[in-house]
Amino acid sequence: MSWRDRLYRLDTRYTPYLLIAPFFVLFLVFGLFPLLYNGVVSLRHYRLDDPDRTGWAGLENFTRLASDGDFWNALYNTMGIFLLSTVPQLLLALVVASLLNRKLRARTWWRVGFLVPYVTPIVASTLVFGVFFSRDYGLANWALQALGLGDPAAPIDWRASKPAAWTAIATMVNWKWIGYNALLYLAAMQSIPRDVYEASALDGAGVWRQLWRITVPMIQPVVIFTVVLSTIGGFQLFTEPMLFELNSQQATGGANGEWQTIAQLIYRVGWKDLNLGYAAAMSWALFLIILVVAGVNSWLTNRLSGGRQ
Repeated sequence: MSWRDRLYRLDTRYTPYLLIAPFFVLFLVFGLFPLLYNGVVSLRHYRLDDPDRTGWAGLENFTRLASDGDFWNALYNTMGIFLLSTVPQLLLALVVASLLNRKLRARTWWRVGFLVPYVTPIVASTLVFGVFFSRDYGLANWALQALGLGDPAAPIDWRASKPAAWTAIATMVNWKWIGYNALLYLAAMQSIPRDVYEASALDGAGVWRQLWRITVPMIQPVVIFTVVLSTIGGFQLFTEPMLFELNSQQATGGANGEWQTIAQLIYRVGWKDLNLGYAAAMSWALFLIILVVAGVNSWLTNRLSGGRQ
């Protein structure tokens, strides 16, 4: 075998691995190592304000979570905001995508318009929504009063109760992500043959029936993908509730933790209370919760969308 043949064999055998190696190196350094190190920290006493208090803690940080009222309050808030944002978000995205998939005038303009909230910086949009949901001069109360749904003498204080705060934050999340998910659904809908809709129309199926009986089952993989992605994002919600607070540096989620999410609590425990060991345990608890909820949501979505076929 000549040296050219050997060089060719080495090139065809090892070059593909060399080309993809940078990704795995970066993943090991910035992905896997921090994850494993965070797991080690969660099993230790690790306080920045008391360097002498160190050592192995075992499962102490995790067992502490069971009796931590702040953690359960944050989990309750996270679940509430998640339900108010994710469910309407994905349902409205399906409806919007179905409309954009039809013959409309200036379709490109409409598609770009629905994507504008996604490309808007999240900090800027959240600050604008913070003013929008102001108690005394906010446009949200003005709109409700104009529709006869609000009392001018007693405007809603969007930061004073859980339902009001959850609704405000969920509105921010929905505004940003409906267009993004709609375009994902639209891309999947483009692959559905038009004759399927024509045949169903001849059988008497209306627009709404076509959406749930034909479109959703045929784009099921994309629906499951968005459900899992929205679940992960919903449980990691941080920027919107953080900036919704008037004194956002405290990360308390309101005077009594009305909208404090788990991500906010982890930030406060780790970088305000300087208890990195306990914050790491919360992070792993959140990771496990996301895995369970994402798996359940994926299974339910698969069953429901498959049942419509």
